[in-house]
Amino acid sequence: MEVTVNKTLDAKGLACPMPIVKTKKEMNTLEPGQVMEVQATDKGSTADIKAWAASTGNQYLGTLEEGDTLKHYLRKASSEEEKMETKHPHVVTLDELSKKIEGDEKVTILDVRESAEYTFGHIPGAVHIPLGELEERFEELDKSGEIHVVCRTGSRSDFAAQKLAEKGFNHVRNVVPGMKEWTGPTNKLH
Repeated sequence: MEVTVNKTLDAKGLACPMPIVKTKKEMNTLEPGQVMEVQATDKGSTADIKAWAASTGNQYLGTLEEGDTLKHYLRKASSEEEKMETKHPHVVTLDELSKKIEGDEKVTILDVRESAEYTFGHIPGAVHIPLGELEERFEELDKSGEIHVVCRTGSRSDFAAQKLAEKGFNHVRNVVPGMKEWTGPTNKLH
């Protein structure tokens, strides 16, 4: 069945966070109730778009795969449905995280990037749960411990930190700006 859309956004070939950045901008041009198709090749874009839609009140309708292209469908919320985009209030910088690691403080580092990103460089000892799997894997984390969530830029980790807080994790910090600026030690699986 063909999906009727009001706008198509080409975000193919763009890496996180660009598909979501372009999606936010284009959604502002739609009228409430209109539907947009976002075409992306970044595998992490599904989790990003779902989380962003949930945090803004816009409706994530679903994703279709056509070869290497993911077609995400979003419906623009009406003003009654819309909510201010939320951000996780507790943030730490990469420097603060480095100091905690160097000081041998007991912290869990949760890396929510996709497997390929994690494979080619991650903070030693980081727990890897991609954002799209977090909902099913909460029980792998210690609710009473301090959790520092990291992604490439601080965007996916923000969504993950919000989800953890909603599930009763009280000591969650979003690490900004993320792994693209990390200069500390890294492990690679390849």
